[in-house]
Amino acid sequence: MNSPLTPTDAPAGSSWEELVTVALLGTERRTLPGTAPGREAPGALLDAAAVQTVRRRAGLRPGRAAARPEPAAEDPRPALPRPAARRLAMLLADRPGTGSGGRRGTAPDLMELLPQWLALANERGFAAPPELLPALLDAARGRTDLRPAALTFAGPRALWLARLNPDWRFALRATPGGGAALPGSGEPERTRQLWQEGLFAERMALLAAIRARDAAAARELLATTWATERAEDRLMFLDSLRTGLSAADELFLEQALADRSRNVRATAAELLSALPSSALAGRMADRAGSCVAVDHTGRGPTIVVEAPHACDAGMERDGVVAKAPAGRGERSWWLGQLVEAAPLATWSRRLGGRTPEEIVALPVADDWQGELHAAWCRAAVRQRDPSWSRAMLGSPSAPEAGGPGAVSLAERAKLLGTLGSAERAEWVAGFIAVHGLSEAFQLLGVCGVPWAGPLGRAVVDALNIARDAGSYPWSFSGVMGLAERCLDPSEAVRLDALTAVPDEPENASPGAGGYWAESFQRLVGTLRLRAAMRLELDGAPMGVVGSGS
Repeated sequence: MNSPLTPTDAPAGSSWEELVTVALLGTERRTLPGTAPGREAPGALLDAAAVQTVRRRAGLRPGRAAARPEPAAEDPRPALPRPAARRLAMLLADRPGTGSGGRRGTAPDLMELLPQWLALANERGFAAPPELLPALLDAARGRTDLRPAALTFAGPRALWLARLNPDWRFALRATPGGGAALPGSGEPERTRQLWQEGLFAERMALLAAIRARDAAAARELLATTWATERAEDRLMFLDSLRTGLSAADELFLEQALADRSRNVRATAAELLSALPSSALAGRMADRAGSCVAVDHTGRGPTIVVEAPHACDAGMERDGVVAKAPAGRGERSWWLGQLVEAAPLATWSRRLGGRTPEEIVALPVADDWQGELHAAWCRAAVRQRDPSWSRAMLGSPSAPEAGGPGAVSLAERAKLLGTLGSAERAEWVAGFIAVHGLSEAFQLLGVCGVPWAGPLGRAVVDALNIARDAGSYPWSFSGVMGLAERCLDPSEAVRLDALTAVPDEPENASPGAGGYWAESFQRLVGTLRLRAAMRLELDGAPMGVVGSGS
């Protein structure tokens, strides 16, 4: 550098703040002391800054060494087989959005297989390989749906890492008590202290843990501070009583009916209505029963309805909301709430000993059928009553395919959720066989994984029919995505014949056959990959990636 000042001659005594000021103003407007304006001024400034930088760095005093972190807790679970560990690394390395445009091609979507892989690994009780924990936590950070399974698989080391990296703090928030060990059943003093002094998340986790092992002890603990809790906290604590709900909770819940918070009163009433022998359920049964009867004066038995004319204080105390939503009549609004909260066993006694199917088949006078049946649907879901759910669903081959009370696919899905997995799959298979796939997406979402044989065959047959119709497969992309995750891998053999490009009929959309072939190739490839994943997790490992390696 052709500067009139060498680094040793530079005005190194200038303060750092002065150097910064000259740099910001520019050497045309201001120069360092002892430096002449002109072409050499910028070089002199840089030389001085270099010298000052070295001095600043050399002059730093070493900080006090921080304490070494405690080692992570040991993970006693067995190690992954090596092939399964390699597969997990591949799944975690895949990133969404790497494809071109909106076309997925024939390659399986590995990130969509990760939840299933984690579920299988957790079923078998494997520990996560330590070297893959950062990638696993990064994946869970970006997808909240992965977090429960990912954190279960990651084990105690995930919490250890989360305390060291702010990007992974979600793991602490998602873990009861922030990852801290909760008091055991033999630590009453520690339990009392945490309940009275802990953060809300810690108290919530403590209550849930005690409720899971001793329902009465959790209820008694909650009662000790109930009167002084905030309304929003009372609501969350009360909701935890759903776990292990029994007749022993009735007295506490009855007292909560007088709570000053409307939301707390409503939750207490809902929980009491789920106890068929509770006093509230009896009161609701009497009220609802007085509104509904069978009239035998006509050509055949008919249900007649006399909705309430007022919502009295007793009804409000028992959870009935007095003010109807916009567009709803008050009397029908009150009736629906009474019928929904009444034990379903009420109706067989009240309506001549008839079965749910016989009750649902009766005509209802004066256009009350929709309101009455919709309330019975909600009651069947709330009380988890499969016999009433079957009656309200009706036959899957019926023209409406939703039964008399199910007025939407969402309600049908809720009713199906009360049935066993096999029965659920059989009903949805029957629905698809008659009505196709266009209306079945929501219903497929409540079916157990992997889909039972009849349901899987119904989906494959419906996809084949849609392909033969000559339309593009894009309108079935949601079902295809579900099939990739839920279809039994053994169905890949039946799908092989559909991976070829078919002869397109004259009225087919241009190129539709090629798109269908591509979709089926991806589906077959995904099913085979899922089968390989299971074998890798089930196989006896020759060598393993250990949890302690």
